[in-house]
Amino acid sequence: MANLKSIVEFLQKKQIIFKSFKEVMPKELGSRKKVGIYVGVNLKGYYADVMWLEKKSRVLRKEVEELMLLHAKLETYIDSSIKKKYMIIKAPLCSKARALLEENTWTVWHHV
Repeated sequence: MANLKSIVEFLQKKQIIFKSFKEVMPKELGSRKKVGIYVGVNLKGYYADVMWLEKKSRVLRKEVEELMLLHAKLETYIDSSIKKKYMIIKAPLCSKARALLEENTWTVWHHV
């Protein structure tokens, strides 16, 4: 799993800067998934959700649906709507899974 510093540096290369950025453990959202979940507040004051998924096997549509449910739980957890959604995936990605994310306004970076 990537550390906070490497994720912030990755986002800075994409010209995405947050004035606050913290990790939310999946356990706090009632999940046992191995995924990094981060909540940031951008310079305009909007919330952003950054998910970091790193694994050896392919990321399928079903798993993406579970991650989107986690996003909904995150909005409830922080009691605010999240404007920007970013997914950094370090694994083979199924084309249907990518299409589902993009249909639901996620910005997807396939980081290999």
